[in-house]
Amino acid sequence: MPDVSTDAVPHETVAPAQRAGRDAARRHLCGCDPALAALIGRVGPCRIVVERRREPYEALVRAIAHQQLHGRAAEAILGRMLALHPGEAFPAPERLLATDPAMLRGCGFSGAKIAAIRDIALGAQGGAVPTRRAAARLSDEALVERLTALRGVGRWTVEMLLIFTLGRPDVLPVDDFAVREGWRRIQGLAAQPKPRELGRLGLAFAPHRSAAAWYLWRAADEGKRVAGSGG
Repeated sequence: MPDVSTDAVPHETVAPAQRAGRDAARRHLCGCDPALAALIGRVGPCRIVVERRREPYEALVRAIAHQQLHGRAAEAILGRMLALHPGEAFPAPERLLATDPAMLRGCGFSGAKIAAIRDIALGAQGGAVPTRRAAARLSDEALVERLTALRGVGRWTVEMLLIFTLGRPDVLPVDDFAVREGWRRIQGLAAQPKPRELGRLGLAFAPHRSAAAWYLWRAADEGKRVAGSGG
C-alpha cells in the first residue's frame, strides 16, 4: 500500500510536461469548489510520486503484504522474502511460485496472503496481471475488472496501483476512508459522504480526480495534526 502522507514525499525533479499537468490540475480543481481551492492554496502543488519502473505484478504483491499491517511491519516481511532471492531486485513470478510456502510463512505471510500472492504470480505468468506495457492499452475500469478477479485484490488496491504505479490521472478512490474524511473536513460536514455521493460530486473533478484524491488525503492529514495538537 502506498504511503500518501506528505512526510513520505521525496525530493523530485519535475519534468516540464509533468509540471504543466500539475498546473492544469490545480487550475481545474480550484475552479470546482472554493473549499478545495483554499486547501490547494495551503498545500501547494500536487506531488503524487509514481513508481514508474515498478511492474503491476510487483505492486500487487507488495500491496498484499501491506494489507492490515503497519507499513514498517509489512516492509520487514517483504525484506525477508527478498532475502530468499539474493541477487534479484524482486522475485519473478516463477521464482515466487517455486518458493516453499513454509518459507513464505516464515517470512511472516499468513496463509491467506500466501494464497493471494501465489494467485497474483500465476496471473502474471498467464497474462491476467498485465505488464506495464500491456496495461497502457487497458482502461482504468478494464484493469479494475481484470485484477479484482484475483484472490485478495479489491477495488481499492487496484485504484492505488492505477494512481501510484501506472500514473493514471483520473482515479478517485471513493471507498478510501481518508479521502472521504478529507472532503468532510474541508466542507465542515458532520459526517463523511457516502462513497456513491462522493463519486457523484467528484465527477466535476475529472479529468484530474487522482490529484483531487491527493489533496483530500492532505486535508485528512491536516485534521490528524489538529487533533494531535488539541486544537
